Amino acid sequence: MGVVSPVDRDRAPKQDRSRATRQRLLEAAVACLAEHGWAGSTVSVVAERAGVSRGAAQHHFPTREDLFTAAVEYVAEERSLALRALFPQGAAGDRRAVVSALVDLYTGPLFRAALHLWVAASNEEQLRSRVTELEARVGRETHRIAVELLGADESGPGVRETVQGLLDMARGLGLANLLTDDAPRRDRVVTQWAALLEQNLGR
Repeated sequence: MGVVSPVDRDRAPKQDRSRATRQRLLEAAVACLAEHGWAGSTVSVVAERAGVSRGAAQHHFPTREDLFTAAVEYVAEERSLALRALFPQGAAGDRRAVVSALVDLYTGPLFRAALHLWVAASNEEQLRSRVTELEARVGRETHRIAVELLGADESGPGVRETVQGLLDMARGLGLANLLTDDAPRRDRVVTQWAALLEQNLGR
């Protein structure tokens, strides 16, 4: 067994601390964006919420745009992992459960944070290209997961559009939920969409 040098021993805890600091910053950024919107979410506010100095925040994310696009991407990846974890053996034909889980993706703080980022990007030129690229990447991944969990064969006519329509519908339900608790209506819509998918996707 080789001897671990003191430098290597010091480096590992520093790397762990650095990763932990980065994760706290990303989670704090999403929470701030969801609660306060773009205008109220500065690097200083996020750093304070994360319990780190502004300098430490800027060491990880030199610009505000770096911080918030990374934050939304990070949580989107976490939600994708969580969605897959709900169905570790696949959905086993329970399409209503899949539709419900997909809709849930658009009714939590991630969607609220992403929405604030989209609105800001529509007015901030330096954000627009980054958010457009991020949204395209997240959208492709969500579509892939949906196809897999629904057991959809996209070689069939209209199947891809049906899955995309489901995701567009889920986004619309997320928007409706921003102002009022839309759970009862959402539950009925989920049931209806699951029935429509059974008709259109087959087994």
